Amino acid sequence: EARNRIQESMYRASRRLLSSQQKNTRVVLIDGARIPFSVSNSRYEDLMAVDLARMAIGGLMNKIGLDGSMIDYVLYGTVIQEPRTSNLAREAAMHAGLSKNIPAHTVTMACISSNAALCQGVEKIMANQANIILAGGCETFSDAPIRYSRPIRKRLMQASKIFAKQGLLGGLRLLQGLKFKDFAPEAPQIANFTTGEVMGHSSDRMACRFGISRKDQDDYTLRSHSLAQKAHDDGLYNEEIIPPEGSDDIKENGIRVSTPEALAKLKPAFIKGPQGTHTAANSSFLTDGASAAIIMSESKALELGLKPKALIKDFCFIATDPFEQMLLGPAYATSHLLHRNQLRLSDLDVIEIHEAFAGQVLSNFAALDSDKFASDYLNGMQKLGPIDIDKVNTQGGSVSLGHPFAATGTRLVTTAANRLIRDQSKLALVTACADGGLGHAMLLERYDAS
Repeated sequence: EARNRIQESMYRASRRLLSSQQKNTRVVLIDGARIPFSVSNSRYEDLMAVDLARMAIGGLMNKIGLDGSMIDYVLYGTVIQEPRTSNLAREAAMHAGLSKNIPAHTVTMACISSNAALCQGVEKIMANQANIILAGGCETFSDAPIRYSRPIRKRLMQASKIFAKQGLLGGLRLLQGLKFKDFAPEAPQIANFTTGEVMGHSSDRMACRFGISRKDQDDYTLRSHSLAQKAHDDGLYNEEIIPPEGSDDIKENGIRVSTPEALAKLKPAFIKGPQGTHTAANSSFLTDGASAAIIMSESKALELGLKPKALIKDFCFIATDPFEQMLLGPAYATSHLLHRNQLRLSDLDVIEIHEAFAGQVLSNFAALDSDKFASDYLNGMQKLGPIDIDKVNTQGGSVSLGHPFAATGTRLVTTAANRLIRDQSKLALVTACADGGLGHAMLLERYDAS
C-alpha cells in the first residue's frame, strides 16, 4: 500500500514535469449556458442553489451532447453557502447525473467566483492535470441561510446536554440573560466584513469622485434594460439560455424598460439626500440563477470533433484598496491585461463588463481615460483612453438581466463568445469587479480552425 502511494506520487510528479514542458497548450471554450436569471423570491423561490446548478449543468451537457464521464474535474462557484451543500460543486455534479468518480470543488471569490472557477480550470488544463473541465456558478437569495444570533446559538449548542442532565427546569435556565434583540434572526450581510460598508455606498462615493452624474447613471440603466429586452425579442439569448425543468420559458423577469422621467423620480438607495446618485433602478437587483461552461484543451476538442467557440488567450486577477476603490477592479485588471498583451481598446471588438451598478461601470470607464488615475495607480502604464460604448454589453448586463453573484462570470464569457461568432469579429474583453476590492479581466479570441 505504501509502495502504491509512492508510485502514485511519482506518477503525479511526472505529469507535473511533463506539463512544464507543454508551453503551447491552448485552452478553448466549447460552449456555455445558463437558466433564466430571475428576481429573488419569484420563479425559483422553492428551490435550493444546488437545484439551480443541477439544471444549468444538466442543460449544458444535453446541449453539447458530451458524455459526462469524459469530464476530468468540476469547478463551481457560489458565494452565499448553504451548509448542507458546502461543497456545492460536488453535489450539483452528482445531482446533474455526472459520474460519481469526477472530483469537484467549490470556488468562492465574491462576484467573480465563476470567473475564478473558469480560470482555475484553464490552469489545470495547462498544467496537464485535466483535459476537460466543467466550470460555472450559481446563487440563490430566495433560500439564503438565516441563522440565530450568537447568544441563541451558544445556548442551543448546550441545550441537549443540559436537558439530558437537568431536565426541563435546567433547559429553561438557558433563557436567562437573553435580551429581546437576541431572538432576531441574522440574514447574510451584503456589507463588506473588513470595511463594514455596503457596496452600493462605496460605488456611490466612487461615482461622485469620478464626476458621474445621476443622469449619466439613469441613461446607462435605460440602455441596459432596452438592449436586454431587444436581445430577448430578437432571439439572441436562445442559444445561451436553457429553460428550467418543467418549462419552455426563457424570459427573464428583471428586465423593465422604463422612461427617463420615471427613473429620475426614484430616491437614492444608499447615500441619502441630493448627493446620493445610486437608486434601486440603476443598481443590480437580488437575483437567483445558475450558469455553466465546458472548457478543453484544443487538442482534446479536435480529437472529439467539437468546434470550440473561443480561445481563452489570457486573464488576470487584481486586488486593490477596498476602503477607497472597492469596485474599481475592472480599470486595474483591464489596464494590466491589455498592456501585457500589447493591445489597445480599439483592438477590442466586444466588451462584456459586469454591471454591479451603473455608476460603477461608468466610474471604471472614466478611470481608464484618466491621466491622473494612470499616473497615480498604474505604475508607469499609460491610460487606455475612452471606451467605445457601442462595443459594451450590447445585449444588456447585470443591471437589467440580474446578478446571481457566482453565476455572472460564466454568463459574461458565454455572451462574449457568442457575440464574437455572430459578428465574425476577433477579440473580446470580459471584466468584472468584486467585493473586497477584487477585479478580473479575460481576453477571448474567436476560434479559427485554420
